[in-house]
Amino acid sequence: MVEINLAQEIARHLKQYSSDVERNLQAAKKEVGQKAVKQLRNAGNFNDRTGRYRKGWALKKVGNNYVIWNSTDYQLTHLLEFGHALRNGGRSKGFTHIKPVEQMVINEFEAVVRKELS
Repeated sequence: MVEINLAQEIARHLKQYSSDVERNLQAAKKEVGQKAVKQLRNAGNFNDRTGRYRKGWALKKVGNNYVIWNSTDYQLTHLLEFGHALRNGGRSKGFTHIKPVEQMVINEFEAVVRKELS
């Protein structure tokens, strides 16, 4: 007669399920990150004379996470997003281009997590 240890079988299946979910979530992180980088390269209605700021958006893996950053002109992200004081007085107009992409990333990744766990 074959003896099956129910606790070991449940633990084995749960471990397999968690590794599958983790692998799929890693793929989803990368996919959503790449989509965000593509949107950031096309976002904003400001005049990017050289195109260097737009081309600088990149996705970088740090540990198990992905970071979206501007590798060329990271100093400009805050200035363009919120505006800044001008040399001769007054303020420049802010071009909100990061916040909408951030909301898209949050919504899409949350949808992927919900789909994956159901």
